[in-house]
Amino acid sequence: MTARATAPATSGTARTALAPAADGAPAGGSSTASRRRSWQPRLVVGLAITAFVVLVAVVGPWLAPHGEHEITGDPYSTAGVLGTDYLGQDVLSRVLHGGLSVLVVALLSTVVGLVLGVLVGILAAYVGGWFDEVVMRLNDAVLAFPQILLTLLVLSTVAEPTMWLIVVLVGISHAPRVARVSRGVALGLTRRDFVTSAEALGESRLRIVVREVLPNMSGPLLAEAGLRLTYSIGMVAGIAFLGFSTDPGAADWGQMINENRLALLVQPWGVLAPVLMIGIFAVGTNLAADGIAQLTSKGGDR
Repeated sequence: MTARATAPATSGTARTALAPAADGAPAGGSSTASRRRSWQPRLVVGLAITAFVVLVAVVGPWLAPHGEHEITGDPYSTAGVLGTDYLGQDVLSRVLHGGLSVLVVALLSTVVGLVLGVLVGILAAYVGGWFDEVVMRLNDAVLAFPQILLTLLVLSTVAEPTMWLIVVLVGISHAPRVARVSRGVALGLTRRDFVTSAEALGESRLRIVVREVLPNMSGPLLAEAGLRLTYSIGMVAGIAFLGFSTDPGAADWGQMINENRLALLVQPWGVLAPVLMIGIFAVGTNLAADGIAQLTSKGGDR
C-alpha cells in the first residue's frame, strides 16, 4: 500500500517538475526557429532590389530630365549624364521612360504562364492515369523547343505585334515548365490525409483543388513565379532587341540595346544602361525566388 501510494506521488511530482522545462524548451526553440525563418537575407535583399527597379520604372517618367523623344544633342555625344543615343536623345531620360512597358509585359506574361501551368499541372496530378500520361508527354514535347524560338516563329508571321500577343506567347512558353513543377508538388499533396478526408466527405474535385491543394502549394509556386518573372523580362527584352516591338519609336530597354549596339565602343551607355537595369532586376528576382525557396523548405522541415 505504501509503495503503491508513493509511486504515483513521485511520478506526479516528476511530471510537475518536468512540465515547465518540457513546455518551455520547445516554445523557446520554436520561437527562435520562427525568427530565423522570417529573416532571410536573400529574400529581403532580393525584394529590395526588385522594388528599386520597379520604382525607377514607375516613377522614372516624372524624374526624367528630358522627354522620351526629345533631341538634346548630337548623336552619340557626351551631353547629359549618360550622353545621347543614335538620334541625339538623352540616354538617361530614355532609360527612365523605357522600363514600365517591359516590366508590365513581363509581369502579365508571368501571370498567364503561372495560371496555365498550375491548372495543367494540378489536373494532371489529381486526375492521374492516362490523362496524366498524355498531358505530361505533350508537355515534354513542348519543352524540347526553345522558348524564344516558338515565340519568334509566331511573331514573324504577324505584321504588327501587339502587347497582348507578346504577353500570351511568352506566358504560353512558360506554362510547360510551371506545369512540371506544379504537378510534382501536387502529386505529394493529393495523397495526403486531408485530401482523402475531403473526398470521403463528398466534396467536389474543384473545391478540393481550390480549398485543399492550392493553398499548400503557395511556397513552391511563389519561388517558381520569381524565376518565371526573371525569364519573362529577359524574353520580352530579347523580343524587342530582335525588332518585334509594339512601338518602334518608344523607349524600351530591349529596343535601346538594339538601337545603340553599333556604337558600343563610342558611346557605351546607350547599351550598358538598359543592360544594367535588366541585369539588376534579374538579380533581384532570383534572390527573392531563392529566399522564398529556402523559407519554404525550412518551414516544411518543422
